[in-house]
Amino acid sequence: LDYTNARILAPMVRIGTLPIRLMALEYGADLVYTPEVVDKGIVGAERVVNEDNGTIDYLVKGVSVFRTHPIEKSKLVFQIGSANADLALEAALTVAQDVSTIDLNCGCPKRFSIHGGMGAALMEEPEKLCGILRKLVQHSGLPVTCKIRIFPDREKTLKLVKMIEATGIKALAVHCRYRDERPREPGHWDRFQEIVEAVSIPVIANGDVVEYSQLGKLQELAGVTAVMYARKAEANVSIFRKEGPLPLMDIVRQYLRKCITLRNHHSNTKYVLMQMFVEDTKSPHYRPLCEAKSFRAV
Repeated sequence: LDYTNARILAPMVRIGTLPIRLMALEYGADLVYTPEVVDKGIVGAERVVNEDNGTIDYLVKGVSVFRTHPIEKSKLVFQIGSANADLALEAALTVAQDVSTIDLNCGCPKRFSIHGGMGAALMEEPEKLCGILRKLVQHSGLPVTCKIRIFPDREKTLKLVKMIEATGIKALAVHCRYRDERPREPGHWDRFQEIVEAVSIPVIANGDVVEYSQLGKLQELAGVTAVMYARKAEANVSIFRKEGPLPLMDIVRQYLRKCITLRNHHSNTKYVLMQMFVEDTKSPHYRPLCEAKSFRAV
């Protein structure tokens, strides 16, 4: 994958399902990530092609744990949550024919990831982290990347990114917050440059990236190769448009049409729509949405 000047849809939990990924690509995203899929959750899944709309489902006990479409394959990064090199590889090989890159989540601070030794917990075990990456690089047959956060200790951060680069990954995404910092706290953009200078692979900047022009700003400030949009894309996925985002209700209507066509699950559709209105809960559309129990009600 070409990360040069790329604007990327981040791996957002429950948000970055197929309809949003396809819309992001239509509006100009260069790459899209799946939400984190835990290794054990997809190993052994049955691959099913849906002839009516061309989508591909990976089913576990009849339930879809990952849905994709061939149209996104060349720009699709599959993110794995794992604390075990063998399971991570099994998960990667399970989906390898339908994705272009495998990403290891080493930055998620949420309890379900940390509790399982995944996500940001891996940063405290760099040998394990790098062992998983090496296994994926050497045996998955696909390019491999990973996403991390930063330590308050600058030297500890730089040591880690150099170890990660040595595994042979193709790019490194960096969320510029510490493990326990949340979006309401400003990210540390001043830390990007030293990371860029410490490695020779592309560095993808994540954290407080909220508008189209910020790729240029971060390239000038720190020399990053690409930027990753998360919360602002969650609110309005047309943020990837060079001309600026479209009115929210236009996006809502398009999203609903896409979900119906792709047979997206009602509960996920509702959740994504509610995040679009999270900054405008007084909207006349918000309460009916909260009460909706079907596509027709939405």
